[in-house]
Amino acid sequence: MQSYPAPALALVESMAAAAAREPARAVAFQGAPGANSHRAAMDALPGCLPLPCFSFEDALDAVKDGRAGKAIIPIENSQHGRVADIHFLLPESGLSIVGEYFLPIHAALMAMGDGPFTGAYSHPQALGQSRHFLRARGIVPLSYADTAGAAAYVAELGDPSVAAIAPRIAAELYGLKVIEDNVEDAHDNTTRFVVLAREPIDPVQIAGPAITTFVFEVRNIPAALYKALGGFATNGVNMTKLESYQKGGSFAATDFYADVEGRPGDENFDRAMDELGFHSKWLRVLGSYPQARKRG
Repeated sequence: MQSYPAPALALVESMAAAAAREPARAVAFQGAPGANSHRAAMDALPGCLPLPCFSFEDALDAVKDGRAGKAIIPIENSQHGRVADIHFLLPESGLSIVGEYFLPIHAALMAMGDGPFTGAYSHPQALGQSRHFLRARGIVPLSYADTAGAAAYVAELGDPSVAAIAPRIAAELYGLKVIEDNVEDAHDNTTRFVVLAREPIDPVQIAGPAITTFVFEVRNIPAALYKALGGFATNGVNMTKLESYQKGGSFAATDFYADVEGRPGDENFDRAMDELGFHSKWLRVLGSYPQARKRG
């Protein structure tokens, strides 16, 4: 908790105390109060008790340890791609994805003074989403652990030459002046979050369209990926996402992260997954959950 800037600590302590009294209602998120993940928790799970955590690992550990019933984690952004490290953390967490939420992202430039500004602190994702805005004004992007934490840090510094890029609510929480609203480069900027819990959803209980997320490693033979994924095409199962990522330093094998439409118990889905498993060294399903937004 001491890793937070001083202006955020009192809020963090108050929210953590409330979550400790009712851990089943607690939803862990990465960042300081006022971060986009805080907003996502409140919007996606109304009535929850948001629990701020300094890192993604801390948020996942809060669920594993029983200090929170769920966690909400950003997984990808429409402008800046996947969130770093998430593809490693989710499989290792042992948690299950039980939901998804799409949050429109709007950011503000905020500071103690009126400028000009030499630099702006924010999470690397937010800096990437506002890179044209910053470059046009000669403002150097400065990385921080999360958006709202960056705002709290700027308030703690008291330096009028530096700013933060964060949700507008962070300026209200930490006593900063909003210099400019909507500084994101694309105004349809959206982040997809996933909700995680200790136990998976029973696929039979999912009403309506479902998404299933899984990770796998194909066998090290020619055309392995083509063969592994062929079952989705022949069985008419729509794959909405496929990404590769490397683990370790050998570069000898590639792991893949995928989202498909469907759930266990659907005949075509089961046949496609059986074929994938046959051609893979290993396959791990991270969860089946209701589709929050129609793909395609």
